[in-house]
This record gives sequence, C-alpha cells and structure tokens, in this order.
Amino acid sequence: MAVQLPTDDDGGELSEINVTPLVDVMLVLLVVFIVTAPLLTQVVRVKLPETEQTEPAPDQHIAILSVTADGQPLVDDRPVPLASLEMELKALQERDPDIRVQLQADRAAIFDAVAKVMASAQRSGIGKLSFVTVQQ
Repeated sequence: MAVQLPTDDDGGELSEINVTPLVDVMLVLLVVFIVTAPLLTQVVRVKLPETEQTEPAPDQHIAILSVTADGQPLVDDRPVPLASLEMELKALQERDPDIRVQLQADRAAIFDAVAKVMASAQRSGIGKLSFVTVQQ
C-alpha cells in the first residue's frame, strides 16, 4: 500500500499544515524541561551560625487540656469534672481571648471521653485547639 500525496493540478502550493517541525520543537522543549526540573529543586547549602541553646520564651497564651486513661479531664494538671469543664474553659477564654488550648489524650483513653472534652471546648468558644502527640 503506497502513500498517496495530494497533488495540485495547477502547480500551486499545498494547503495542508506540516506538523513535523511542531512535534520536533515540542519534544525538544519536553527534554529541556525534564533535564532542568530536578536542578530547580536542589537544596542550597548554607552554613548557619552557631549559638548556644536557649530556652524558648514562655507563651502565656497556652492552656493544656489533658484526658487521662480513665477519661478524667485535666486543665493545667488540675482535675475538672466533665460537667463543669465547659464553664472552666469559658473562664479561661474570658481571661485571655487569645488563648490556645493544647489537647493531650492518653493513648489508652476512650475516644468517647476525648470527643466529649473536644465538644466542651467547642461549646465554650475555644477557637484554637491543637493536638499534642509524641514524635516517633
């Protein structure tokens, strides 16, 4: 089977577009991009200055809310009954509107107790609640 080329009886120009140069240019651009992309993501090595280790500045806007293994909520290491937890957190919120609460739950704590503590924090108006975990 032979390829039949379009012919023009008048000897004029052909009206079809030749896409071969376009494909060649696109392939070259693709290769250039593939080669240069890893070079753009390299880490710049910088020698940082060395100082002595210091203690971080204390943050007065943090309250620690803990849930023990038996489901007892603690606010800054003070046991608080679940019924009065919402009022305790509202009092913290009123004293310091920028307060952030860090929730620490024991690994063995029942999820129901943790969910109730989180719901109390939400109802009390705490907008910044973070979970504290141990890095492995």
